[in-house]
Amino acid sequence: MQDMTWRDREGNALTDYPRPSVAVDVAVLTVRERRLHVVVVPSERGRALPGTFLRPAENLADAAERALRIKAGIDDLTFHQLKMFDAPDRDDRGWVLSMAHSAAVSARSLTATTESMLIDRARPVSTLAFDHDHMVTEAVLDLRHRYAHEVDPARLTEEEFTLLELRELYEIVFDRPLSKDTFRRHVIDSLEGTGTTSTAGGGRPAELYRRAPDPTLPPAAGSFLLG
Repeated sequence: MQDMTWRDREGNALTDYPRPSVAVDVAVLTVRERRLHVVVVPSERGRALPGTFLRPAENLADAAERALRIKAGIDDLTFHQLKMFDAPDRDDRGWVLSMAHSAAVSARSLTATTESMLIDRARPVSTLAFDHDHMVTEAVLDLRHRYAHEVDPARLTEEEFTLLELRELYEIVFDRPLSKDTFRRHVIDSLEGTGTTSTAGGGRPAELYRRAPDPTLPPAAGSFLLG
């Protein structure tokens, strides 16, 4: 009987190659106490990102949703693939590839019991398991890239906000002070006024804005924010 097994040019069948385990991990960023945090969960190696191994016939997005639901109690979260982490020695349990995913969500959408860790200079303040510190850094850089091109794409502010509140959020995301006048000049055309004001904090009334129908920022804003 003719052998119909697929083989490469060296005559090897697919089953002749070793197969790594495939995992997913999700870096969920949020703002708590005016600082950037990442959601963490307990693991046998210490605090870690919510993650799991891929099951047969399961795609990566479904595995990431399952990890968030079971490990962190988070449902209906929008996330995206970030980067494949494939260092052969990244997991001492064996050969494991992990597709890191990234998300950002308002703290209003998390429960009081959702554990998070402070991020300082784009890294968790305490070491996470495996290579999850590096995943968090990649997630922060990805978040900054998105915020440099669109006004608050993750909706970390309220639906309506003052320019001060928006600038303070951007200072948290980019981890540096931003010039009040320069920031306003770069974002104002991507906002629309609500016609109302806020007196939060007891100061002078400040105009409230919302994201414009097209909240894309001009290229100059990206240069200003990303430096």
